[in-house]
Amino acid sequence: MPTKLQPVPFTPELSLHLVDRPVGLFDLTGGEFRSDEPPPFWAFAWAGGQALARYLLDHPDQVAGRRVRDVATGSGVAAIAAAFCGAAEVEAADIDPAAVAAAHRNAAANNLTLADRVTDPEVVLAGDVFYSPTVAPAMTSLLRAAQQRGASVLVGDPGRGYFPERLFELVTEYVVPVPAVLEETESLTTGIWKMRGPRNKL
Repeated sequence: MPTKLQPVPFTPELSLHLVDRPVGLFDLTGGEFRSDEPPPFWAFAWAGGQALARYLLDHPDQVAGRRVRDVATGSGVAAIAAAFCGAAEVEAADIDPAAVAAAHRNAAANNLTLADRVTDPEVVLAGDVFYSPTVAPAMTSLLRAAQQRGASVLVGDPGRGYFPERLFELVTEYVVPVPAVLEETESLTTGIWKMRGPRNKL
């Protein structure tokens, strides 16, 4: 798939190999969804990941010196931002091996290295993961389990519709530029949310 190394719109400190033409997600799969081959989410810088990356770049203390796992990493933008900010180790995790490979390739383009696996992450990142009624419950369970094991959980969500807001508290919001062909708008207001502790859940 043709991509071009280019600065990320909302985090110009970082560059990623991204699609450089006005196409939508399923344009890259011939207009079809195949359950055995995930669509190339990694070829785009989604709003949630960009917002998380911006938050970390603005607040490096959130990850500096800590073990970090970025779940559903996609292009790896949030993972790469964590590494840029001095995290001790960063894992880019995704069910799509192509996404993990893309994240490592993008990290290398920024002279950074991602770990193959991080044990007992202290911070778990998740950008744009509540986009469907089937994915959201599984992601909620995964993030709650990480939080119960002691990890700080940060989520970037642009109002996808399946976000379990009651489990989180809003940290800040950004207006993130996005490709109009992908989102049918040129920007999305995207929240950075921190998962509440067991005693703070509503």
